[in-house]
Amino acid sequence: MIRFAATLLLVALLGAPAHGQEQRVDPALREVLLSASREAPSFTDRFDAEVWLTDMSNRLAPKVPDPEERIQILKTAHAWARRKNLEPELVLAVMDIESNFDRFALSHAGARGLMQIMPFWRDEIGEPRADLFDIETNVRYGCTILRYYLDRENDNVRKALARYNGSTGKRWYPDLVLGRLSKRWYRQ
Repeated sequence: MIRFAATLLLVALLGAPAHGQEQRVDPALREVLLSASREAPSFTDRFDAEVWLTDMSNRLAPKVPDPEERIQILKTAHAWARRKNLEPELVLAVMDIESNFDRFALSHAGARGLMQIMPFWRDEIGEPRADLFDIETNVRYGCTILRYYLDRENDNVRKALARYNGSTGKRWYPDLVLGRLSKRWYRQ
């Protein structure tokens, strides 16, 4: 039953053709998604990977038009979130608020990349030459930092998010991330 429901979701997301109409999905995008789902070790099931990547790719498309970059962001976010025992959708919500998914974002304070990592973290982690604009590096740092703050705050997501942003004791940043999480990134 679950697999049938997931199949229906996948068909809906990929835009199965109506009677007498051509398929609406770009075949190249479909191939990128299928390839990504086969190469996503953070998923326990290839079909689950395909459904999640397709769903999230459709949601992310307006912000990241390049399908290969979009899939790279999604696969990396999912993999590092799972490694650090985080919800992948929470990681996406943080990226959404922090950088609007601009991998080359640079804040006025000097934070860099998708998850807006401050350069001092490179020395703290022992990688002074790490490229914080690299998707893999940035997401690895971001997920590691977020997990650290969650552990420090006994899994209190609001407090951990405030620490992540440097706004400890304030609600505005956690409210932004959690609002975006509930409106855009949790499965509908």
